[in-house]
Amino acid sequence: MFCLPFLVSGFSFLVSGFSFLVSPYSLFNFMSIETEFLKSVIIRFKESKILGEKTFAQLTDEEMLRKPNEASNSIAIIIQHMHGNMLSRWTNFLTEDGEKEWRKRDAEFEPRSLSKEQLVKLWDEGWKVFLDTLESITEKHLLKTVTIRTQSLIVIDAINRQLAHYSYHVGQIVYLGRWMKEGEWQSLSIPKGNSQSYNEQMKKV
Repeated sequence: MFCLPFLVSGFSFLVSGFSFLVSPYSLFNFMSIETEFLKSVIIRFKESKILGEKTFAQLTDEEMLRKPNEASNSIAIIIQHMHGNMLSRWTNFLTEDGEKEWRKRDAEFEPRSLSKEQLVKLWDEGWKVFLDTLESITEKHLLKTVTIRTQSLIVIDAINRQLAHYSYHVGQIVYLGRWMKEGEWQSLSIPKGNSQSYNEQMKKV
C-alpha cells in the first residue's frame, strides 16, 4: 500500500512505513510546459520561414513584384512589410514598445524596384532579428508584460500574436507563388491526389 501526494519538490512515496521523496526528474525526462512552448513555437516559425523561401526559389525577379490587381500586395511588398514589422517588434523586445518611432509602416506598402536578391536580403535580415530575440527568451520572461502601440500583453501572447501574423503573410506568399507558376508550381505540401500514398509512406517511417 502506498500514497502519492504531489509535492512541488517531487513525489512522496509511503511504503511499509518508510517515506521516500523522489524527484520527478529521476522518473521522467521532465520538461516544463514553458520550455516546451518555446521549443515548439520556434519550430513553427522556422517552418513558415522555409515555406516562404521555397516559394522564392521558384520565382523570377519580375514575379516577386507582380500582383493580381491594384488592391492586392505583391510578394515584394509583403516581404517589405514583414521586414519592417520584425525589426520594430523584436528590437529591444522586452524593454521598448513594439511599434518603434523610427518605423515607417506606410512606406512598407509602397512599391520599390528591388531585385529578388535584395528582397531576400530584407527577408533574411528581418528573420534574423526576430529569431535571435525569440531564441534568447527564457521561461522567466514568458509572463512579463510588453507593449505594442501602448497595448499591454504578456510575452506568451505577443509571441502567439506574431505567429498568427507571420503565418498569415507566408500563406499569402505561397498562394501568390502558386497562382503565378500554375502548372509549373512545385508543391510545398502533399500534392493533390497523393494523400493516400503519403499516409502509407509515413506508416513505414
